[in-house]
Amino acid sequence: MTNSADSTNRTNSRRAGLQRGGIELRHLLSNGKEMSGHLTNVVVALLVAAYIGDDVPGTRTPMTHLVLAGFAAYLLFQAGLINLPQILVTEREEGTLLRLRATPGGIPAYLIAKCLLVVALAVGSLALLLAAGALLVDGPLPHGPGDWLTLLWVTTLGLLAVVPLGAAIGAVLPNPREALALIMLPTMGLLLTSGAVFPITALPVPVQQVASVFPLKWIAQGLRSALLPDSARTAEVAGSWELPMVALVLTAWAVLGFLLAVPLLRRAARRESGSRMTARHRKAVQSGAPAA
Repeated sequence: MTNSADSTNRTNSRRAGLQRGGIELRHLLSNGKEMSGHLTNVVVALLVAAYIGDDVPGTRTPMTHLVLAGFAAYLLFQAGLINLPQILVTEREEGTLLRLRATPGGIPAYLIAKCLLVVALAVGSLALLLAAGALLVDGPLPHGPGDWLTLLWVTTLGLLAVVPLGAAIGAVLPNPREALALIMLPTMGLLLTSGAVFPITALPVPVQQVASVFPLKWIAQGLRSALLPDSARTAEVAGSWELPMVALVLTAWAVLGFLLAVPLLRRAARRESGSRMTARHRKAVQSGAPAA
């Protein structure tokens, strides 16, 4: 009886999460100001790619192609580890988690909705970047069915690796004013050290080893394997795309993120109270931030 009730609750949570995610996605698409903010990254990537010449050292692959593949990876990484934590922290400050605490299945449904929103945003941004890049700056696209399949599974695993992790991070960040500062510096550091914007072989070996722990390096490498010609693999550290390692590392991060996300969000919801929220708002006003 209990198992049947649990199964029903999970089904209801998934349904509610998908419905809520669809509503939030439609709201986002109808909000020109928010959409323009998300499109800025695509525009920046295209401008950078347009002004880069030469080839990847040791290959005949244009550096523009490597940069666009790297920015494509960063768009996925950013959606999970910058955008999602900021959304969660902001809505926690507004009392969303406090309201969800009294709703059966509220936390899983909320997490599903946010993940759906962020995944749709990331995939849409990726598709726009690749299409606009191919049209405007002769950017790379997959060359055959195998490359399209690689693009699909690397994108899927990459999002699974960063979205749950971003939810877990969002559950523990202190407040929206500090959240951006706490997550932007590490993510920008990873962008510069993960081989996303220039060949990773140009970096010192210790830096390469540190970058290889985190998912951005492997998302970028997997997308390069789908978008660049096979000859470009000679510019990789191992001289190959290492696709089995790409899959292994991203799967490991996905498992870690899923193990952390729901418990941390539930913990954050349990700790919420009206007095805590009021105290945070009072502190924000005293520090000069506008009242919510």
